Amino acid sequence: MPLSHVFDTYAKTSKGKILHFNVVLDEQAPEKAVHYAKEWLTSIGHSDAILTAENCYFYHTVIAPPTLRQEIDKLGYAIFKMEGCPK
Repeated sequence: MPLSHVFDTYAKTSKGKILHFNVVLDEQAPEKAVHYAKEWLTSIGHSDAILTAENCYFYHTVIAPPTLRQEIDKLGYAIFKMEGCPK
């Protein structure tokens, strides 16, 4: 299995809510992580959320579990939701 790179990410919604999630990619590419984070935020109705490169940073490298691996294979990235994210 390929190694995946995890980017720890925080975004602030227009209502001030903090969303904490990881962007998981097969490349260690910070610019792609930010792009995919913004793409995902738009898909959940938060296109106006504030997200900067400083709030989306490389965290570590792992072997992605099967559910995340399927997302990466399909979309090019996966989101691991943590605090404040919709279920």
